Amino acid sequence: MPRPRGLTIRSVARGGLAMLLVGAGVSHLTWGRRGYRIVVPGWATRMLHTDKDAIVVASGAAEVLLGTALIALPRERGRIGAAIAAFFVAVFPGNVHQWRTGRSAPGLNTDRARFVRLFLQVPLVAWAWWATRRR
Repeated sequence: MPRPRGLTIRSVARGGLAMLLVGAGVSHLTWGRRGYRIVVPGWATRMLHTDKDAIVVASGAAEVLLGTALIALPRERGRIGAAIAAFFVAVFPGNVHQWRTGRSAPGLNTDRARFVRLFLQVPLVAWAWWATRRR
């Protein structure tokens, strides 16, 4: 049976995910860069032998690359989706650290916002996985 062409719910979901990643990545590399350092736990800098700014820049670059690859490399969609899901899992400790320390970062200025953000990680992983699977 031939695959349908054109816009589908999954293709729209992939486009939205790509825009979210690129937008978040650009914010990590520009206006939000300084504020996002707060999210990086101290143990991450010790484990990676680098500073918080380098981790923020690396995560921003990864987001831009993953979002761009999702659109530019359709034949690799499944692998890219798995990488995006893994990325969302990998940054979760930073979200927990931010919530536990109660420190504000761009867009997360209240304890409630930081707490709710923790529960958004699961739908982000599911979104990445579902939008990039071949049925």
